[in-house]
Amino acid sequence: MWCATFENRAEQSKTEQSRILLVLLLSLSKPLYYSLCPSLIQCLFTLFFFLFYANMGEEVRVTNLHNRNGGNEDQNQEFDIYPLSSYYFGSKDAIPFKDHTLHHHLLRIQSNYAASGLRTSVEAVLLVELFKHPHLLLLQVRNSIYKLPGGRLRPGESDTDGLKRKLTRKLSVDEDGDGDGSEWEVGECLGMWWRPDFETLLYPFLPPNVKQPKECTKVFLVKLPASRKFIVPKNMRLLAVPLCQVHENQKTYGQIISGVPQLLSKFSFNMLES
Repeated sequence: MWCATFENRAEQSKTEQSRILLVLLLSLSKPLYYSLCPSLIQCLFTLFFFLFYANMGEEVRVTNLHNRNGGNEDQNQEFDIYPLSSYYFGSKDAIPFKDHTLHHHLLRIQSNYAASGLRTSVEAVLLVELFKHPHLLLLQVRNSIYKLPGGRLRPGESDTDGLKRKLTRKLSVDEDGDGDGSEWEVGECLGMWWRPDFETLLYPFLPPNVKQPKECTKVFLVKLPASRKFIVPKNMRLLAVPLCQVHENQKTYGQIISGVPQLLSKFSFNMLES
């Protein structure tokens, strides 16, 4: 809680006097200009402006009684990351692709919007340590497309339940992804992207002139345990990509993935041993 400590009455009276003198000086400046030296007028203006603003700065003193360190206690959050060698990677049957090209993907969004309205997708940020640097786990499709693990929500499905279902389907032994998802620890939402129309352009905010957006993509931070098994469909590859390579590399990884390092900048990473 912030509290304001006001100066005594004498200081307030002094400030009011300075203000009155400044007003009088301004009202008399025109006739004085013709009778006095212009340099003297300039000196008087400088003097009274100094007194006016100096007193204004002393009226109120604000102190933080509860946090004397400048309010930084919640700005740095620690996040544990385990080595890539702590995890096992296997494969399972391929998952059929719903979209063969980006054009097909946009057409499917259009058809889904006509049937169900706004499309909501959820994606996961999974981090591992390699060479003392955070690496982002990405799914590679057709050796050219990179995606964060996740997918579209079912009607009425919550963000957390939907993301757990998608992670189980794409990264666990369970084929259909209908397990309880207890193995996934979904954390805070790092950001949201909006698709205003049936096009490729995404925004990290909802433009004010857009009343009916077509898709919303939410990105969540998911904490991995010290060890686990990743079982990936045969037609996909799970890659560990360093954050320094992903950062602002929109040409290769797209808008959302290339912006993940900035979203993670508030965290302090603990590189833990296996």
